[in-house]
Amino acid sequence: MKLPLKLTSALFACGVLLASLTAAMPAEAAAISCADTDLPVSGPGLPPLVPGAPAIVHGRLCLPAGAGSATAVPDTVQLLVHGGTYNSAYWDLPYEPERYSYQRDMAAHGYATFAADQLGAGQSSHPLSLPLSVWAAAESMHEVVGHLRAGHVGGVPFAKVVIVGHSVGSGVVAVEASTYHDVDGVVLTGITHLPALPALALGAALGLQPAPLDGRLGSLGSDPLYFTTKPGARAGLFYAAGDSDPGVIAADEATKDQVSVPGMGTVALFGIVLPATKGISVPVFQVVGEKDVLFCGPLALRDCSDAGVLRTQEAPYYADPSKLSMYVLPGAGHSVALHENAADYRDATRSWLRDCLAIAPQGYHSIG
Repeated sequence: MKLPLKLTSALFACGVLLASLTAAMPAEAAAISCADTDLPVSGPGLPPLVPGAPAIVHGRLCLPAGAGSATAVPDTVQLLVHGGTYNSAYWDLPYEPERYSYQRDMAAHGYATFAADQLGAGQSSHPLSLPLSVWAAAESMHEVVGHLRAGHVGGVPFAKVVIVGHSVGSGVVAVEASTYHDVDGVVLTGITHLPALPALALGAALGLQPAPLDGRLGSLGSDPLYFTTKPGARAGLFYAAGDSDPGVIAADEATKDQVSVPGMGTVALFGIVLPATKGISVPVFQVVGEKDVLFCGPLALRDCSDAGVLRTQEAPYYADPSKLSMYVLPGAGHSVALHENAADYRDATRSWLRDCLAIAPQGYHSIG
């Protein structure tokens, strides 16, 4: 019988990740704690919006229940970096959060997360698009890592930071981790090193438009090099039929955001195609949806139907392949966190955190 999860472990330093995961822990009895905060950052070529004032990265910290007690203060946080045309709502979608919120599910299982709005998106500063290269984005996330370790977020000085990216955000994460070597683990989702270029080109041509022309985002006053998806385009670009909820797609459309075209271009070239991953020295967990049309299939020369095969194809892009673990979410498209079986991907991530980084749940109180 075909297993519902296709999980391949790094067979060296990280040990073995089981192909079938244990059942999820019971639901959290007490309420989790989430709070928003703004953090000052800088970046190359990013003048402050107000002279003398720094740029701001906005984010939401979610802690496990009981994390405020002296015995349950978490020492590890996941820094979540969204993809292009998304903002931090990708990690905490305002639709059936008990099923689709990565942040709330992680907190319910004893893990702290901080979901950041990248510069140019969400409630973070919106500078001119041209300077927002992958290096500017990576530097801003490096500064957020520093804030997390210094206790500037929620008053908790996190000893360990695992940086987690999605799509364009994964390219930013790869550059950040390989440049600054300031994180304890890396999770890359919605990405392979050989994108399906025809699918990406067609998707960009038919599915993207300048943000100033968008009926909802046009009020932001962004310059013409900020782009977003056209109405109705997200379903075909980011989701797989048969594993997606129309309510999720509608919520995704309602919370969509903009992305800097220069940023997206430099991420694609220097964060993905020219592998920044070669400079990552910590364990990596790479996650893709089996039916991701943007990064999988014949047009990408990537077999995402089998995690073992995909790991073999991706391993040459890492300096130490023994630190690479691979996971394929069956039936899912590009935005793995928002598919109907996303709980399986979150379970797999927690297994990797425990098995490869020895990061156990904290502040967890099961029902009964």
